[in-house]
Amino acid sequence: MPDKKDIIILAIESSCDDTGASIIHNGKIQSNIVASQQVHEQYGGVVPELASRAHQQHVLPVVDAALKEANVQSSALSAIAFTQGPGLLGSLMVGASFAKSMALGLDIPIIGVNHLDAHVLAHFIDATEVKFPYLCLLVSGGHTQIVKVISPEHIEILGKTRDDAAGEAFDKAAKMLGLPYPGGPVLDKLAQKGDPLSFKFPDSRVDQLDFSFSGLKTAVRYFIRDMPETNPNFVEQNLNNICASIQHTIVSYLMRKLIKAVKETGINEIAIAGGVSANSSLRNTIQSKAAELGWTVHIPALEYCTDNAAMIAQAGHFQYLADNFVGQDAVPYARLGK
Repeated sequence: MPDKKDIIILAIESSCDDTGASIIHNGKIQSNIVASQQVHEQYGGVVPELASRAHQQHVLPVVDAALKEANVQSSALSAIAFTQGPGLLGSLMVGASFAKSMALGLDIPIIGVNHLDAHVLAHFIDATEVKFPYLCLLVSGGHTQIVKVISPEHIEILGKTRDDAAGEAFDKAAKMLGLPYPGGPVLDKLAQKGDPLSFKFPDSRVDQLDFSFSGLKTAVRYFIRDMPETNPNFVEQNLNNICASIQHTIVSYLMRKLIKAVKETGINEIAIAGGVSANSSLRNTIQSKAAELGWTVHIPALEYCTDNAAMIAQAGHFQYLADNFVGQDAVPYARLGK
């Protein structure tokens, strides 16, 4: 059984287009390095083949930088954690192969981390006040879920998207409006200067705690297509208001489902996670609802919202304590459910 007196874990994140490496020492993050890929901007979205090639170029320098910043020698590592899935398969294979090879050379165990669980557990980075059980609204480019976190090893999905994710809705709407990639943060910035009640966009009325965003994307496409018939410059002249209205629709929809989950479970310990948790409107709205409804809310630091290796390290630390390791035959998985 691995020694648990002095635990030093290297974590590698490579699920999409950011290559990350982090060192965690006895539950405290010592470094968190991220290398982003600019090559996708010209295509308006992530190109999987280009992403995997860029990971191959970045992974070694990023790992080296993380070790140096933490002042840790590779010989001192207790284990190596890596994102096993879900994500882009080619990108995941780069991180998994590197982690397994390095661990084999050092004769230390490896930890396969679920990317979504890591987002949910990122609230324990530099914090100890999060209490179990808590509800977490996980909103990212690929997934939208409401989960009940009973313990680091027991995370129950209460609701999930039936088609597109909230982050995808933001990015696709931004692309239709002609905004640069990645569009979600740009839309958020423009929305802060607009009136969120200027235009009405529909949300979905799917049952229970599930989500659907495909209808909203279609509505935005038709709105943009039809408006120039009366005024060719309509979208340009009303860009801030359109962005604000789209953002208001998405955030209101997310909050309505979260409020429903709180009522059904009776849990008032609330967290948000994932890339969309960096959205200013979502952060402000959930804080407002917390004051109104008596919630205790946990909002991650911005650097832990988007894909990063620190959250993989934190989840990996919990798994190390639970003796939850994988073998050299472990393979990455692109989708939930493997």
